[in-house]
Amino acid sequence: MSANEQSSPLMQPQSAGGEPIAIVGMACRFPGANDLDSFWKLLEEGGNAITENVPGAVGGRMGTLFGEAELPNEACRFGAFVDDIEQFDAAFFRISPVEAQLLDPQQRMMLETTWLALEDAGIDPERLRETRTGVYTGISNDEYRMLVLDTTRPTEAAGSLYALSGTNLNGTSGRVSFVLGLMGPAKAVDAACASALVAVHDAVADLQAGKADIAIAGGVQAILNGRIYELRADAMMLSPDGQCKAFDASANGYVRGEGCGVVVLKRLSEAEADGDRIWAVIRGAAVNHGGASVGLTVPHTPALEAVIKAAHADAGIPPSEVDYLEAHGTGTAVGDPIEINAAATVYSEGRDPDHPLLVGSVKTNIGHLESAAGIAGLMKAALVLKRGVIPRHLHFNDPNPSLDWEHLPLQVTSESMELPQRNGRPRLAGVNSFGISGTNAHVVVEEYCRPDGDGAGAEGAAQIVAASLPAPLAALPLPDEALDPRPTRLLPLSAKSESALRDLARGYLSWLDDRTAEVDSEGAASAPLLSDAAWTAALGRSHFDYRAGVAFDDVDSLRARLGVVAEGAEPVEPRTASKVAFVYTGQGSQWAGMGQALYESEPVARAVLDRCEAVFRAARGASLLDVMFGRAAGQGDLGDTAWEQPALYALECALTALWSSVGVRPSVVVGHSVGEIAAAQVAGVFSLEDGMRFAEARGSLLSGMEGGGMAAVFAPPEQVAAAVEAFNAESDGVGLSIAADNGAHQVVSGPVADIETISERLEAEELRVRRLNTAKAFHSALVEPVLEGLEASLEGVEIRSPELTVISNVTGRPVEPDTRLDPAYWKRHARHAVAFAGGVESLAELGVDLVVEIGPDSVLGTMATLCWPSGKAAPAALASLRRPPRDGSSPEPEAGFVDAVAAGYEAGLDIAFEGLFAGEARRRISLPSYPFQRELHWVEATKQRRLGAGHPLLGARHESARGEVAFETEVFPSDPAWLEDHRVFGRYVAPGALYGAMAATASLVEEGSSSLVIEDMQLHNPLVFAEQSSDEGAPEEGRRMQVVLDTAEGASARQVTVFSKGTEEGWTVHLEGRVLPGAPMPEAGERIDLDELKARLSQADVSDYYRAKAATGINLGPFFRTL
Repeated sequence: MSANEQSSPLMQPQSAGGEPIAIVGMACRFPGANDLDSFWKLLEEGGNAITENVPGAVGGRMGTLFGEAELPNEACRFGAFVDDIEQFDAAFFRISPVEAQLLDPQQRMMLETTWLALEDAGIDPERLRETRTGVYTGISNDEYRMLVLDTTRPTEAAGSLYALSGTNLNGTSGRVSFVLGLMGPAKAVDAACASALVAVHDAVADLQAGKADIAIAGGVQAILNGRIYELRADAMMLSPDGQCKAFDASANGYVRGEGCGVVVLKRLSEAEADGDRIWAVIRGAAVNHGGASVGLTVPHTPALEAVIKAAHADAGIPPSEVDYLEAHGTGTAVGDPIEINAAATVYSEGRDPDHPLLVGSVKTNIGHLESAAGIAGLMKAALVLKRGVIPRHLHFNDPNPSLDWEHLPLQVTSESMELPQRNGRPRLAGVNSFGISGTNAHVVVEEYCRPDGDGAGAEGAAQIVAASLPAPLAALPLPDEALDPRPTRLLPLSAKSESALRDLARGYLSWLDDRTAEVDSEGAASAPLLSDAAWTAALGRSHFDYRAGVAFDDVDSLRARLGVVAEGAEPVEPRTASKVAFVYTGQGSQWAGMGQALYESEPVARAVLDRCEAVFRAARGASLLDVMFGRAAGQGDLGDTAWEQPALYALECALTALWSSVGVRPSVVVGHSVGEIAAAQVAGVFSLEDGMRFAEARGSLLSGMEGGGMAAVFAPPEQVAAAVEAFNAESDGVGLSIAADNGAHQVVSGPVADIETISERLEAEELRVRRLNTAKAFHSALVEPVLEGLEASLEGVEIRSPELTVISNVTGRPVEPDTRLDPAYWKRHARHAVAFAGGVESLAELGVDLVVEIGPDSVLGTMATLCWPSGKAAPAALASLRRPPRDGSSPEPEAGFVDAVAAGYEAGLDIAFEGLFAGEARRRISLPSYPFQRELHWVEATKQRRLGAGHPLLGARHESARGEVAFETEVFPSDPAWLEDHRVFGRYVAPGALYGAMAATASLVEEGSSSLVIEDMQLHNPLVFAEQSSDEGAPEEGRRMQVVLDTAEGASARQVTVFSKGTEEGWTVHLEGRVLPGAPMPEAGERIDLDELKARLSQADVSDYYRAKAATGINLGPFFRTL
């Protein structure tokens, strides 16, 4: 995210003065279209997402809306529904399952769709925290609240804070702001069917007034309550034949639809400055009300005309220039002519007769989304302007005869057609949205044409990426010359679970397959499409714990590595890197060509290397880089210490600067021998140039010392030290020295003959010994003749105390604060053994969990992990560069810096990805969006209510011709909920009191009496529920229950019988008896002295009582524990 997007919540609002507003991101979840691409495909192919639903059909929405009851109205058979509305990725948004179950699907859809819209905009949602980003949601219905209140435990659910916050309409925008940490305005707009477009209007106004810097605007609708459906059908608003036939003679109402759409809005100037991909530009918007017109629910022609004119006045564009109108177009006999006549009046003035206004409505494809209708229309209009095609308006076969079509300056687009070009000017569209309560909204949308004259284009304008330098090198001049394209790119993938990461990789593979011709023709990683993909994925996505750093050189390697991630061949675990150590490699790691690829493609690396080169040339009159890159035959030998040490220093400083440019800085540094010079420079001990002069002088001095040799002995330090001490006791010469303690092996240094002799002795003791490829005996007595010159080379150099923790090679311990690594220290450093194993122990004590090797090859990282203290977890280790194969057997180049960044990303480093694109011009493009891992989160209404029952205990009432009344309901082990609290020998069994309660209640309800007497009541059979399936998702088996009451005329006593029936058996009698409605209560018997009774009773432990019950097989839950 650029600086323009990073807004403090405390900034004072700045007036934007009516500036045009850019749509920089869009996402949707509509009927038949779960994303933007499928939405356009549905429109382009003339698709129809309206479905006819059969009550009781498996997977149908009718079960949620009407249960198994007959549909109350034929118009209720039709709808346009989204897939899997009951599912949600609660874990992604850190919402508990308990809260998610009570969260309105409208809030869920708004959360997910907002995230996807921000991704489409190339904005990392995590970077918006504490910014003045506003959220504006059009929402009208709260049908899930009705479902929550109708759960099996309504009191518990309704009293829950989660239920309140989860089902309030005003919580929708607030939920998005809360989850994303946004601090701009948060508004929920209820303007009936105009809600979403009014929300867009408010968002535009706040952006123009400077009240917000980014706006998230949209609308959402979920259809979950059959009664609401029925009311609309009874009001004759819905089409009985199930189609939205806007403007057709057969138009007879609309079909209800649901879904969610979200747009991300920014001021146009800032969107262009940030290099955003712009879908379209909102030039004007207006909202009004019909006032005291013919009726509240009837559109008012003058008001419709006025709102269109007001939007154009806001835009400063005459209506005659508009090319396409996305109409409200619900398909009603009353509304269609009013809308068309209003449009004709406004758009006809000054219009060229050869360019009629083209009209269509998305409702013919996806139904009327009510509160989300306006956003669907706006998104369609933006796509029309971007694609240059108007999709077919469906069901327009016989124009509405009440309209004078021949003289109207408009044309309904009954066939797909190209959007005409307009003499070089941007094309324009209008969007209507009208609410049933009289609110009208209109938005004027303009095709976006880039300032560079490159037409609308599929993507945004390219943005130059500034190079980033670490603070110590901030004054470093960057090269002006053009560099080679970067040969390797990094595509960072991340998710909140391993399964989501695999799905994301599959999404990228599909994305590549959809662009086969384009990517295959470009091929290389540096190609614009693949580079822009890497840029957008890096900067336009959040980075989660499950990661895959996909480094690639061309499209084939990209496909191969994505395939590995998609298949899950390598397990992925979340990792964190809280404390990073940079370890700087010493001699022996160099190779011809090291750093050349970085020099040719990375401006930061080139700047550092050029600066070191200038110092070296001043000292030697020769080019260090020519020798490093193997292009100066005979001028120098990289194996010669005089060249090797300054080359290592220059490369390691360049690599450190590169790591810093991608946001990775060490907490602690340690070098191995000469590597400590670069480590000290990074810690601020001396300047880049002074460090280079010292490395050059040190290399020259050590190159001139007497020849010698070195050997690595794989044995404990005590054993090697004893062997060296014994050898020196016998020697007449300078003797041998321990040059380094590397933990797993020790390095012995001294005269060549002595090295050969001790090596043979140790090998005879069956110790492994490896001679090192060096002609000098570093860190031995042979160094002593040059030590004075080494110390003198630092005279006059400003040496400062380290700004970072430095682990000393001399002691293996951290350098004390305020300690200066003065010339005397560097003299000791050259002679003293390298205490690398001690340094590693210090790293472990400091809590280092990631070791980054700074050097031309992987040497120290492995060595550090091998000697890491056994009581502490070994850190992850990665190498900045790797030497190419020595034998030439592999055509692959060396593993470069981008590979190291990819490994660091997977290790949990926070990467500032801009550094990988420094100096380039990159643009944001559309990429695969996050694959939410949705799970079921839903509340169930009581089964009786879903079956349409009337009385909460008895169910529905039926009469027979023989004078009997039957009440019928269905019970389940979980419904009523208290049945779960009554088990006998592990089976759910209805309590006997249930039959008596049903018999008595049926008599009281039927007779309207306040009292009754039950006689001769007989209990025959228990109601035992069938064994329930253990399969997850298997339906619960219940039993139908009937209470039959004989109400034959003249009978004083009524016969009452309680029955039940399973799915595959006949009726079972549970209770029989007679009831006498209205009978007087029996006379009271002799009074009992309660105090005297209590005195005769003994205390009992209630818990013991219930335990004894359980021992007999009767398990009573809380509902039945009333003692």
